[in-house]
Amino acid sequence: MSVHNREIAACFDRLATLLEIEGSNPFRVRAYRNAARLIEGHSEQMATLLADGHDLAELPGIGKDLAEKIATLVDTGELPMLKEVEARVPAALAEMTEIEGLGPRRVGQLYHELGIRSLDDLTRAVESGRVHELEGFGKKLEDTIAAGIESLKDGDKRMRWADAEEVAEPLAEWLRGVEGVKKVWLAGSYRRGKQTVGDLDILVTCRKDSPVMDRFVTHDDVRRVVSHGTTRSTVHLRSGLQVDLRVVPAVGAGAALHYFTGSKAHNIAVRRRGVDRGLKINEYGVYRGAKRIAGRTEAEVFEAVGLPFIVPELREDRGEIKAAEKGRLPELVRLEGIRGDLHCHTDATDGQHDLETMVRAARARGYEYLAITDHSKAVRVANGLDADRLLAQVDAIDRLNEELDGITVLKGIEVDILADGRLDLPDDVLDRLDLTVCSIHSRFNLPEKQQTERVLRAMENPHFTILGHPTGRLINQRRPYAIDMGQVVRAAAERGCFLEVNAQPSRLDLDDAACMLAREHGVKVAISTDAHADTQLGAMRFGVTQARRGWLSADDVINTRGLSALRKLVG
Repeated sequence: MSVHNREIAACFDRLATLLEIEGSNPFRVRAYRNAARLIEGHSEQMATLLADGHDLAELPGIGKDLAEKIATLVDTGELPMLKEVEARVPAALAEMTEIEGLGPRRVGQLYHELGIRSLDDLTRAVESGRVHELEGFGKKLEDTIAAGIESLKDGDKRMRWADAEEVAEPLAEWLRGVEGVKKVWLAGSYRRGKQTVGDLDILVTCRKDSPVMDRFVTHDDVRRVVSHGTTRSTVHLRSGLQVDLRVVPAVGAGAALHYFTGSKAHNIAVRRRGVDRGLKINEYGVYRGAKRIAGRTEAEVFEAVGLPFIVPELREDRGEIKAAEKGRLPELVRLEGIRGDLHCHTDATDGQHDLETMVRAARARGYEYLAITDHSKAVRVANGLDADRLLAQVDAIDRLNEELDGITVLKGIEVDILADGRLDLPDDVLDRLDLTVCSIHSRFNLPEKQQTERVLRAMENPHFTILGHPTGRLINQRRPYAIDMGQVVRAAAERGCFLEVNAQPSRLDLDDAACMLAREHGVKVAISTDAHADTQLGAMRFGVTQARRGWLSADDVINTRGLSALRKLVG
């Protein structure tokens, strides 16, 4: 049984959460939280590194103690320390931190002051009005918690795309090695690059005597077999993800891939065009009467209804059919077209690596430039930079630019947008920089009008370059704050500001709809990783996928440009 990075990170994150609820040492909590972030963002599996004989203690931010815990997790699938803490602190409290307005500190307050130990306890406390009486809560927060309880009880949580990738790609590769298997495709919302995945659809073509179905249901990651047939099987993996495997005939594989990729709305629109042409289109092929006339490839399906190939990311019935018909599909941005990263952190604040390590990692990826954008002083938990420390970093970047060839380091800051719309550092300091990423890290609960005005006021500052993670969302953890993106996009167009597509798998912010809105108004974006470690620079592919879903071309993205063209844009 192989333990994935995502599972290891989840254990450390849960440990950190329970320790914080318990009131443990903040530095200890942060060590586990940082370890979780480092492991989750690492490009190689911890299990693979251990199998190859690597010393995990040599990884930044890990050390001997954490390395031993990771090794234990990989060997046994369990973390003894987590079990010890769960014996002291009710495990249900960790799930409560998923409720909007409740982080570990507030859950700890509920636990210690009201004796809350379960979701039912919390429900009763809210209904009786005891929660709003606690210091720092209030009636408005109590109402938010009540709504959050219902949301938590209601739905099955979809898996983040990056987490699904960690399971899907190795599984597909494993299936390709099964005797008699010819081709394997990942389909569904995963193939379309949606930010979350409900279940996973896999299609294969194979010889009739291939044992692919028998092998599939006995894979190490399978927790439960739902069904086991000769052409379709369904399993639940340890991660909770449901996977459907279908064997399809090669003659209709393209039709099946189109059908199971979806979306449902897109498929209906394509079938409607087929009906208009006297055709029937389903997962088996394209038919005129009883005769199959196409379906071996997806291109054949589109050609049959008079359309060019439409990439999976656009298949949401949001105008792609009409655009394809008129020859106006955009040439979408590609990962290989990205020339640099405009948002990353170093160990000067809450990053894992020093300045030079981050820059060398960016150069190894072939980037022409990298912007260093550590936090500003308002983010005290991240040891944000004040004016003096930032200017010292500026000098360090100047020296590094003199020493290193093959890449230019841009001087930046992720400067906080304060509640009144001011930026967190003086203008004369910001004037020394090449660019700024301006972000909100506090007061997420402001009313929509006030939150929108906060951002618009910040955009009036001539040193405002890029609006970082514009809605503040954390997928499956925190909803976007209330903000009028229409007003923000129009203001960005008027003032020459840019919006970020934050590529962190937990953010993917802007969402695809907002990307489309930006494109409509001619507002360009920066696809940036917000990397806090050198390996996290690899998250760029998630941001590119998000941008592609938002119809963005290379021209819509400022960091597809070379350095001189970028400098002209950001001024």
